[in-house]
Amino acid sequence: MASASALVSSIFQPSWSRNLEKAMREAEALSPDELASDEDFWYYIQQSFTVSPSILNFNNGGVSPAPKTVQDAMKRFYDYSNEAPSYYMWRILDQGRETLRTNLAKLAGCSTEEIAVNRNASEGLETVIFGLPLKAGDEVVAAKQDYPNVVNAWKQREQRDGIKIVWVNLELPSEDEDYLVSQYVKAFSSRTKAVNITHIINWNGQVLPVRKIADEAHRRGIDVLVDGAHSFAHLEFKIPDLGADYFATSLHKWLYAPIGSGLLFVKREKIKNIYPLFASDVPLKEDIRKFEHLGTRPFFIEQAIGKAIEFHQMIGSERKQKRLHYLKNYWMEKVKDLPGVKLHTPLHPRWSGAIGLVSVEGKKPSELDSYLFANHRIHTTSIVWENISGVRITPNVYTTTSQLDELVRGITNFAKI
Repeated sequence: MASASALVSSIFQPSWSRNLEKAMREAEALSPDELASDEDFWYYIQQSFTVSPSILNFNNGGVSPAPKTVQDAMKRFYDYSNEAPSYYMWRILDQGRETLRTNLAKLAGCSTEEIAVNRNASEGLETVIFGLPLKAGDEVVAAKQDYPNVVNAWKQREQRDGIKIVWVNLELPSEDEDYLVSQYVKAFSSRTKAVNITHIINWNGQVLPVRKIADEAHRRGIDVLVDGAHSFAHLEFKIPDLGADYFATSLHKWLYAPIGSGLLFVKREKIKNIYPLFASDVPLKEDIRKFEHLGTRPFFIEQAIGKAIEFHQMIGSERKQKRLHYLKNYWMEKVKDLPGVKLHTPLHPRWSGAIGLVSVEGKKPSELDSYLFANHRIHTTSIVWENISGVRITPNVYTTTSQLDELVRGITNFAKI
């Protein structure tokens, strides 16, 4: 685990960092379960962020703010780039990508030759979706509850290339592993070439049993593409644990990296089969770097990812997951028995993390969303997608339980209207 003081590169360490370092030392005596509800400890983590005091942000599922150390690094690299862009960007900052690749690979638990750095999960997933060598008549299994960019990308391949998308329609929430796995397996056929699995459904925070589905797919010779936009640095796992052939995530969500940073994993033996989204000199070569031919890019964003990795490691993956799940259950437990209130996310830690979805009988999600902001300055997002409807609540490590109490008051008051 990285130390708190290592995150601050100045002669005079600011008070928030000194306090954080002290809190980290004291936390060593507590288990992740005990620490999950220790508000004193998390108070010092909260001081690492510069979030707005005028609103309560419970839409971290869209994009998370970065801690101050990450912001400072990005700004410093940006200023550095502008001193002589073509020199400092291409000859200095660009040379840091291999070190970054190594650190991301360690965090992901895979080879450095399987990690490409890009801008977000959509870019990574669409690289694979459009790069897979599929032909007319081939089938791909995906869920109607997958992310819209992914759904639309598969539909585009269907329209252009004549492949067939077999859609799974999940009834969520669910804690029934056999049900969740069987929905995908029933859709497999002798023509199925790939399956798209979302690790955490972004609409309601449902965790899917990816490894079980992947194992069933591999028994049938089917490639597995995993959308890890919400799971990476949120749940405690390594990419190989999932059995994925391809995996993509947005680092600006739960790793707290700068906005516009992402990661693509391709299993080493699969790299040669995938055409890159942006052309390279030899498109079917075995080098993972062929997926990084984006042209001029914001190197100041890319290089600041390193500070986000340090911040994540300082907290620790298990501690972070336990706290995020604790925060979600904290507010859900307080509203679940209110008349007219319905929860659409599992409470069990195996099937959920920080993201929760709630609705009020007889009310539109947009009405609750608007009410919370107008009356309590609480920022959320309303969800209406396929068979999922509600308001998505996503706290984060900088969220306090007193802020969640305000959310509970808001939902309670709205439910009485």
